[in-house]
Amino acid sequence: MGHAWIGSRDGVEARRAVEEGIPYHSIPTGKLRRYWAWRNVTDLAINVPAGVLGAHRLLRRLRPRVVLATGGFVALPVVLAAGLARVPVVVHEQTAVPGLANRVAARRARRVAVTFAQSARHFPAGRVVLTGNPLRPELRAGSRADAVARFGLDPALPLVYVTGGALGAHAINRAVGEIVGELLGQAQVIHQCGDNPITGDHAWLRGLREALPPVLARRYTVLPWVGPELAGIYATAALVVARSGAGTVNECCQLGLPALYIPMPGASGDEQTANARLVGQAGGCAIAPQASLTPALLLERIRGLLAEPAGLKEMGERARTLAVVDAAERLVDLLLEVAA
Repeated sequence: MGHAWIGSRDGVEARRAVEEGIPYHSIPTGKLRRYWAWRNVTDLAINVPAGVLGAHRLLRRLRPRVVLATGGFVALPVVLAAGLARVPVVVHEQTAVPGLANRVAARRARRVAVTFAQSARHFPAGRVVLTGNPLRPELRAGSRADAVARFGLDPALPLVYVTGGALGAHAINRAVGEIVGELLGQAQVIHQCGDNPITGDHAWLRGLREALPPVLARRYTVLPWVGPELAGIYATAALVVARSGAGTVNECCQLGLPALYIPMPGASGDEQTANARLVGQAGGCAIAPQASLTPALLLERIRGLLAEPAGLKEMGERARTLAVVDAAERLVDLLLEVAA
């Protein structure tokens, strides 16, 4: 069975799909906002209808047997167009609490695949299937030895991996920068900070590293982003300090990694807080709300977690209980069932 990807003109998927050899088609998109903004008028009156029209033309040409919608303002026009073209839809919800687009799309879906069993209550019961969220296979094949060699790590010291996602997280970057000198006395840190020219965090953190005594500087790696080396980092990390977006949470749960989550304030429907709380209720993470976060408190939380290696191991195992290991296979089986 063939496949194709419909997305926005300038989204990251436009590049990634082509890199993976997936036929890619772009449509006009508008954003669904829960608050009043003038852009709602142009999006709902022009961009969304144009997206539906573009998607409908594509579906008539591609003639798919099923559409998989993964949420966001790009997916909704395709779902609406699929209804017009009488193509069945499967919605995949990756977060603990669905966003507005998936709430709307689910009403038109044949099945709704959820990552967490607890999310099922947000959708019509008869349509929900627990599939989990697929993990890139290469992340399971990470090598501790590879990370030690690549980054010059000390095998005797715990590794803290700090990440704010591809763009970095300014609040996390600044808080970690303020305490990194003290933290490096008992740990090593790999810090994925993004490369936002507005905040200048990457250059600032590199400057901090250069000012450290050489013995401590060797323990601190600052990276704007990570690629294939992420598998080795995950295989080595004693603790992950991160935002709680769907991707990071799924990776930590699938790999059994203990995490200190700092949810992004203002995320759609406060979904990052919901993600973190769901894992926290299972004992699979610690949570530090950004509103009350100070550098001193962050240092205290990280030190407290690192001081209990057995507790960290148990936290990681509890996180793993939320993961569906064969999520990719379940999702494919569901798509084939609906397409039949």
